[in-house]
Amino acid sequence: MDAAFTAEQDEMRRTLREILGKRCGPDEVKAAVRTAAGHDHELWQQLARQLGLPGIAVAEEYGGVGCTPADLALACEETGRVLLPSPLLATAVLAAPLVTALGTAAQRSALLPPLAAGGLTATLAVPGPALATALALTGDNARGEWAGGGRAGGVQARAVDGGWRLYGEVAQVLDGHSASLLLVAAHAGGFARSRTLLFLVREDAPGLVRSRQTTLDETRPQGRIQLREVEAELLGEGEGEGDGSGAVLAALAAAGRGAATVLAAEAVGAAGQALARTVDYVQQREQFGRAIGSFQAVKHRLADLYVQVQAARSAAYYAAWDPQQGTLALAQALEALRTTAGEAIQLHGGIGFTWEHDAHLYFKRAAADELLFGPVHRLRAHAAEAAGLFAPAPRNEEKKVAV
Repeated sequence: MDAAFTAEQDEMRRTLREILGKRCGPDEVKAAVRTAAGHDHELWQQLARQLGLPGIAVAEEYGGVGCTPADLALACEETGRVLLPSPLLATAVLAAPLVTALGTAAQRSALLPPLAAGGLTATLAVPGPALATALALTGDNARGEWAGGGRAGGVQARAVDGGWRLYGEVAQVLDGHSASLLLVAAHAGGFARSRTLLFLVREDAPGLVRSRQTTLDETRPQGRIQLREVEAELLGEGEGEGDGSGAVLAALAAAGRGAATVLAAEAVGAAGQALARTVDYVQQREQFGRAIGSFQAVKHRLADLYVQVQAARSAAYYAAWDPQQGTLALAQALEALRTTAGEAIQLHGGIGFTWEHDAHLYFKRAAADELLFGPVHRLRAHAAEAAGLFAPAPRNEEKKVAV
């Protein structure tokens, strides 16, 4: 394994950091999330034109940059530093890989080029607060019960005149209020022959009702979507019967591994920036005639944070090379971000406890990401189970005693 970054990766990170440094200060971030879309549309287009950010991991034949998912993760470390509100996670990390893995040749040709160019945004809509389970981050997604299990609830799909109609409601959809294209997980075949499939729903589809939700972390805007006999297009061929389509569930798990790697890199970037801002503050804030950063107790707390952030960064970089380790890396990164953000509030003193202080942006991101993709203990438990750490020990054969 060569852990060194290439010259192209270093240049991409430098350019991205320069752009975001000019356009994504705390005040700009707060202003962007309060727009109707929940992000700065002009900045999104600039990142798409200059760096091809939405299409970094999309193949060149579909108009993408043709880089690896590791390059996307490295870029997202920079977006995490400034808590960039953008459709990047929903579009490039969740939707594009699913279209690539499951879409027909016609669907890939129609959808991937505009997704890579940033002109089309998309998101994944999973019924209930079960996104982490659907992506196989905190549990096995094979049974498909996270999507309603074919019973009441969730989203139901039925074939009508050679097409499909969807009925149901989905809450907590990332960018669900603004995405141009929805990838909706739904059950088809009723209870007896239920299978989980993915469907494409356009933003202007009749019967689709969307509303923005109030969230803890405004930099991760979410929407609620209601589907009232909405006409939808099946993503892919839709083979597979039984509890769920094997191809769909496998593609969701693969997308989950990629998402875990990207989210870990984002969290590491955010934790590193929160720590840097705290270090700057304690060097300026004075008590008893000296900077509080000179007190040994403060130094020890900051040293512990530095070690935790660096360990999380190493795990995130390793996961970028081996996505199978993404779940563990995400657990470590989310824990590092939560701890660092909490200590940042503490070490900023009385001003840090005001809800409007910038330190709370990082604290809210830590809490919201753990609610959406965790919690940390379940991420670790599922990774341990997948690695066989909880497998029962083989029984020793009874020794036969010779008479």
